[in-house]
Amino acid sequence: MTTWRPRRIAALAVGTLALSSVVRRARMVQRVPAEMRFPAMVVPVSVMGPRSLARLRRWMSTATEVHDGVSHRVVQVESGPVVHVYEPERPDDAAEGVLLWLHGGGLVMGTAHGDHAQCSRFAHLLGVPVVNVDYRLAPEHPAPAAVEDAWSALRWVLATWPDLGPDRVVVAGASAGGGLAALLTQVAHDRGVDVGLQLLVYPMLDDRTVVRAAGRRPWIGWTATSNRWAWHAYLGTRPGGDDVPSGAVPGRRQDLRGLAPAWIGVGSEDQFRDECVTYAARLVEAGVPCRLHVQAGLFHGADGLFLDRAAPTREFRERMLGAARTALRRPTTA
Repeated sequence: MTTWRPRRIAALAVGTLALSSVVRRARMVQRVPAEMRFPAMVVPVSVMGPRSLARLRRWMSTATEVHDGVSHRVVQVESGPVVHVYEPERPDDAAEGVLLWLHGGGLVMGTAHGDHAQCSRFAHLLGVPVVNVDYRLAPEHPAPAAVEDAWSALRWVLATWPDLGPDRVVVAGASAGGGLAALLTQVAHDRGVDVGLQLLVYPMLDDRTVVRAAGRRPWIGWTATSNRWAWHAYLGTRPGGDDVPSGAVPGRRQDLRGLAPAWIGVGSEDQFRDECVTYAARLVEAGVPCRLHVQAGLFHGADGLFLDRAAPTREFRERMLGAARTALRRPTTA
């Protein structure tokens, strides 16, 4: 006869929950196009504390290669962050401006040099300089450290290319970097600087998602557990609550009037989909030109994994680059 002791019951309960989670994630994988599926998708990888954060930081710390035909230099901004500058050896005569890039990583991990390949490729394809910001990370540096670093970088861009006005600058980023780009656009507007475009790639916009989406479904690429922990680390308080620092979360801003035009891209299987759709609708309601693209079947960060090797990520990137090209097109003289 089996004796069901508390530890055995607890272990069985945990095992059942884990199996249930895998089954739910396996069902979600079926909504992803077959060309973008891989076995590890059913196993959640989350940041839940210092140990997992340290592991994921090491994993994301590898420097990627700079694209051929693009120069790269590192600059220490005075009283600000380090920035990486990528300039095409053959600039596009039809383009004029600078793209300011903010990397992803939930505001708690990621590095600028991890985006060498992506940013230098942007410089090559767009034919303009790209500035990649190595902003400070939480929890060591909570809000507003990251956005103040981004603001210092934007001021450096305007001082370095004095012939360009702010309207020739595209502020861009992916995931946490996308949310930071949205926040920088707001901060810059409040300080009298209006950029040409905010290019928000599946941006992390609203801490209240951790409450709205609690337990609703599993997610691929960036889990609800990671989202909750990262927001808490960045805000220094419980995400979704009433005591969140004013001005720390772009999705919480009430008055969106007068902000720079926006392009927002997100996947249908991304945890940030609803907050992106909501923010885009609010921008339009406030009179801000905004184009929203929801890519069917795309999960969070899929374009970084598959690049141009899958049709959905190829289409997503083409739309993103198309928005940037339009904003950076050299003005015609009458």
